[in-house]
Amino acid sequence: MAIYSRNRAIAFFIVLGACSVALALALNITWMIHWRQIGMAVLGIIFFGFIIAGVTLNTIFLVREMRRSEQHDSFINAVTHELKTPIASIRLYLETLQSRQLNDEQRKHFYGIMLADTDRLINTVDKVLRAGHLGQKSPKNFQRVQLAELARDCAKLVQTRHHLPPESVRFVDYSLTEPYVLGDPEELRSAISNLLENAVKYSPRKIAIAVEVLDEAGELLVRVSDKGQGIPPGELKRIFGRFYRVNLRQRVKGTGLGLFIVRSIARRHGGSAYASSEGEGRGATVTLRLPREPA
Repeated sequence: MAIYSRNRAIAFFIVLGACSVALALALNITWMIHWRQIGMAVLGIIFFGFIIAGVTLNTIFLVREMRRSEQHDSFINAVTHELKTPIASIRLYLETLQSRQLNDEQRKHFYGIMLADTDRLINTVDKVLRAGHLGQKSPKNFQRVQLAELARDCAKLVQTRHHLPPESVRFVDYSLTEPYVLGDPEELRSAISNLLENAVKYSPRKIAIAVEVLDEAGELLVRVSDKGQGIPPGELKRIFGRFYRVNLRQRVKGTGLGLFIVRSIARRHGGSAYASSEGEGRGATVTLRLPREPA
């Protein structure tokens, strides 16, 4: 209901701006024809240009603010859900452990679920904190990082965290020489982990992820491909925006910060991030591009 109201408001201001421009044009032309004075005509054109510029800027500002407000509300709802769900789950299992007599096997099972929920909480909080940290200017503490080794460790970690079979995550190192970059190891680990978490999240049925490290024209690429829900063509550039979430038929939980963090870290290291997909339901590939360590 809120989204529908905002869409109506956006349409109203666009129509209002168009009508204002049309009215200003009609009045200005009528006025110039009536008076037929060159000086007044020049002043009319100048004032007319100010009117158009003012109305256009006002409309753009209003539309951007409404979209930003909508994204902010969506982010708050998503984060609230991501925090509330595991907390409620942990509380439920703790109450069960407190009120019932359970055997060791059941207790072990409950502890495993609570640890998984705790990891989910930590992951959500870490994303929010890292997004805020990347928005501030901070000194770069770069060092020599072996990118292939880091990507392999991230692949193993996501496989263990989500209890995936070995064949579901395939790692291949295509780099010709030792793939070193200058960067912050924790930031790069966070970027690659976010790519992998997204690949798992958007593969609801069969998880088949390929992690590739490539050497291309003096740059190193970490390419993460999946066979999940895919990305519509019109969303490929927008998915890296803060709080933005892909509009798919099957909704996926998340904060809308994962790919924003990936792109921010890539730019901080002098690189870039981009995505490709054949369309919805055909999987997606997200690439992290970083400059190789200078000789």
